[in-house]
Amino acid sequence: MELGPFALDRDKSSTVAPAEEVFASSKERARFHLYLTLIGLDLAALLLGYLIAGTLRTGHVFQVQSLRLIGVMIPTFIGVAFNNGAYSIVSLERPGRGIAKAFEALMFSVAAVIALLFYLKVSTDFSRLIFGIGTVFGAALLALSRWCVGNWAGRSHNWSFENTLVLVDGITVVPRHGEVIVFADEIALNPAADDPSILDKLSKIIRHCERVVVACPQERRVAWAHMLKGCAIDVEIVSPELLTLGAVGIRTDHDRKTLVVSSRPLGLRDRAMKRALDLAIAVSAIILFGPLMLVMAALIKLSSRGPVMFKQDRMGLNNHIFKLLKFRSMRAGDSDLMGLRSTSRDDERLTELGKFLRKTSLDELPQLFNVLAGDMSIVGPRPHALGSMAEARLFWHIEPRYFHRHAMKPGMTGLAQVRGYRGATVREADLTNRLQSDLEYLAGWTIWRDFRIIARTFKVLTSMNAY
Repeated sequence: MELGPFALDRDKSSTVAPAEEVFASSKERARFHLYLTLIGLDLAALLLGYLIAGTLRTGHVFQVQSLRLIGVMIPTFIGVAFNNGAYSIVSLERPGRGIAKAFEALMFSVAAVIALLFYLKVSTDFSRLIFGIGTVFGAALLALSRWCVGNWAGRSHNWSFENTLVLVDGITVVPRHGEVIVFADEIALNPAADDPSILDKLSKIIRHCERVVVACPQERRVAWAHMLKGCAIDVEIVSPELLTLGAVGIRTDHDRKTLVVSSRPLGLRDRAMKRALDLAIAVSAIILFGPLMLVMAALIKLSSRGPVMFKQDRMGLNNHIFKLLKFRSMRAGDSDLMGLRSTSRDDERLTELGKFLRKTSLDELPQLFNVLAGDMSIVGPRPHALGSMAEARLFWHIEPRYFHRHAMKPGMTGLAQVRGYRGATVREADLTNRLQSDLEYLAGWTIWRDFRIIARTFKVLTSMNAY
């Protein structure tokens, strides 16, 4: 039975195992030792960082101010790091991710300690200079030690920190890095057999195993599930059809189980933070650029006949259509309300002033009012005209996932734009590149990523694709 992408590929990263015991030992002990090592390195990095800061500030190694900070910061950091995943399998497999999580824990700890010191009114007992310098030194030592040890541990363990067994029964699969393959038919392992000896054979195979992935035909999944539920390990069953559905999880509602195929990308707290950022930037920008926008409006009115503003239907959050505002850059009679024709570099429809506005992206400034109204965000997937096409095909005819990008408010700028994907959509690849970036943004949103995108936007405002 062939199931699409789940084709057997016996590469060097996976192993086909015999019927006997597959794993010589569990990797739990190795992980435990590595976690202890990381904890020790983190403690040493922070301890050394604040001691260096105290020495630079006072000339004494074990200075009282340093010891006070160490006593407050280290317990806070360890508590936060345990909760945010700084000590996890993912952190071992990806040292860079582990460093990012450790930094996140450090920054949260710094904020928490500052708030606590002010609340208790004892901030004057602590040196702000030692606090700042110590945090910087501690962060640098923490990153260096984690990177060195993380890469050493990865190479030592072949970048695999969990024993994963793939049970193949009647279909073909793609083994992942570090997985061990066992073919059920070759060892006469039948989940439907009413025989304790079969269970005993299975117990020997999965000894020291921490995760089992079963690849079998749909009609045998229930039997395998029942057979493996009695094992004290994580069990997963490959379901290729879930790729078609795009399922992201399972939800239990009383006696009914449902497949979750979509969920809002941002929770209430994240939406509140993003909206606060939008309002802060939009209000400030309107006040700052208000006089400039008035001048541009007057120049547009004086230089060509027609309205100052160009209003066009665009699709936003939840596929809701709204009126996007731009300064008019084309002659009034040539405006394309449906967006059937993308603006080209030497577009004859543009006015002389319009060419300048589009080149400098100043025609986009009125969208600050769209942000203020709540139809748009400062950062998000750029909204497209309803008639936009590439190679004579509507966007959603090219890529079925096109409407997925509307799970978040459209933005004045976005990840696709700062990567250089802007301008006319001539080829289908012009759309797919933007869509991939938009979906990546939705899947990995953080408020810090918004800040980074905003900062990078200033570099591309007048790029070669701005016209």
